[in-house]
Amino acid sequence: MIYFSNCCFDIFDRVFRDVPSDIIIEVDGATFSLHKFPLVSRSGRMRKLVAEHRESDISRIELHSLPGGAASFELAAQFCYGINFEISTSNVAHLCCVSDYLEMTEEYSNNNLSSRADEYLNTIVCKNLEMCVQVLHHCQTLLPLSDNLKIVTRCIDGIASKACVEQIASSFSRLEYSSSGRLHMSKQIKTEGDWWIEDLSILRIDLYERVITAIKCRGVRPESIGASLVNYAEKKLIARNLLSGDQSAVIIIEAIVSLLPVEKNAVPITFLFGMLRSAVALDCSVSCRHDLEMRIGSVLDIATLDDLLIPSFCQAGDTLFDVETVCRILLNFCRRDGGGDSDGDDVDGDDVDGDSEGFECGSRDYSDSSFPSQSALFKVCKLVDSYMAEIAPDANLELDLFVAIAESLPAHARTVHDGLYRAIDVYLKAHQALSEPEKRKLCKLIDFQKLSQEAGAHAAQNERLPLQSIVQVLYNEQLRLKNSLFSSYPEDDEDPKKPPMHHHQSWRINSGGVRSAAMSPRDNYASLRRENRDLKLELARMRMRLNDLEKDHVCMKRNLERSGSRKFMSSFSKKIVRLNVFARSYSRGSVSPSKLSQRI
Repeated sequence: MIYFSNCCFDIFDRVFRDVPSDIIIEVDGATFSLHKFPLVSRSGRMRKLVAEHRESDISRIELHSLPGGAASFELAAQFCYGINFEISTSNVAHLCCVSDYLEMTEEYSNNNLSSRADEYLNTIVCKNLEMCVQVLHHCQTLLPLSDNLKIVTRCIDGIASKACVEQIASSFSRLEYSSSGRLHMSKQIKTEGDWWIEDLSILRIDLYERVITAIKCRGVRPESIGASLVNYAEKKLIARNLLSGDQSAVIIIEAIVSLLPVEKNAVPITFLFGMLRSAVALDCSVSCRHDLEMRIGSVLDIATLDDLLIPSFCQAGDTLFDVETVCRILLNFCRRDGGGDSDGDDVDGDDVDGDSEGFECGSRDYSDSSFPSQSALFKVCKLVDSYMAEIAPDANLELDLFVAIAESLPAHARTVHDGLYRAIDVYLKAHQALSEPEKRKLCKLIDFQKLSQEAGAHAAQNERLPLQSIVQVLYNEQLRLKNSLFSSYPEDDEDPKKPPMHHHQSWRINSGGVRSAAMSPRDNYASLRRENRDLKLELARMRMRLNDLEKDHVCMKRNLERSGSRKFMSSFSKKIVRLNVFARSYSRGSVSPSKLSQRI
């Protein structure tokens, strides 16, 4: 291939060696010394321009906004002179656009450049997925002309159709017979038909968005689409500084979020949290962040503590982590739970088809056909308690926001309040300036009846708790002790008039005050031994507590006696004197009953 330069080097010296050039074409600063006849015989535009410069022997024509620049015009000039060159994926889009610009159609010459380029595009490129991606990549610099000529549309349709074919072929390759002779499809994390995922990462976001939309319409697996989105985000965003306010990164994030499949398990939850962190850091649109929060809320039961620790990118004086975003995620999770059974019946999550589950976001409706199971609620509850303990030491964390996180889950979600108590204790330790009403407001979140024995013992001696809470803990401990005694000696409280219960159908009262199921005699004996051992430990703890209270009482009594002993003795002696005086006067003036009776 021969290149033109500004020095007007004649590349066609063998054809027109003895014929001087009669026209000069200038394209983007590059000058081409050519001949009118080969150009006007193929190009309608050149024919019109040459007709406008007939009066001069040597015409100088400047072509403005020629698609592809000097390189594309060079290929068109070679075609006009009959010089052979290879049409490939790297130049077919440029040839289509420059032939349209120069009007090199069948109207001016048979088998012109426009028809030759279209033939290669339709018969070669559109039948190969990889070639379609490469041509589409070269169309990025030729927009909007390449889109108007349907080059972009043809490449996108080719990619979508070939991706669907690859998926079907890979699905057939995964079919295998089980041990019982039944035909089933083997599970693979990434199939061989998804090789095109890596190729799409070279596209610009606007073209990539159109490709994914077309692939969705062809019915490609959501997992394949999700894998492509994850790969594209990693390639385009991993090398960017997301704190610099890059507007192109905002466009990429919002586009990827809008392309996410509605199916829950199409993308990993770590990817969703990563996109949410980026959206918060770059201050993406509210709809974008709300969509991510809804999606995360639908699969929150598989999240980890590190996922929830979203850094706060606000001004100084704010919390270390973005607690408000997490609070909205929890509310979205609980909205799914709100329509379920209030009794918290267990639902087997394995029997639910993940492809049918979704959520509502903006104008799109992802109605969830199932609600979180009780096990999912327990997992989220444990996760939230750990999250609260992690953010509690933050000095800028307001009480109302901390309480909102705790109250975001329904009451039946927590069966044990040990984690909540630990988080509140950490918050009280880090925020010692709280008033007594604020402490009582915070401790109202704890159901002390749901504390374990160890947590209850710790709360009974916790000086950071308000006095009302400590009294409630001691009362619950007393009830637990009473229940333990009753479970150890149930026959003392039985009515003798009632018929005795069979030994193998005996019931017992556990530490929570709820009857347990029937047990065998051996299990009942082992349970009684354990409860007796726990009872002894509880009695020893109560004795120690009683001894401490008696010591405090003795100290207080001594202090009172030292401070008021003198005043008390002086007043007491005066009263005694008065009593003696009255006693003497009464004894002198009084008559015994026996003597009085004699006188009468």
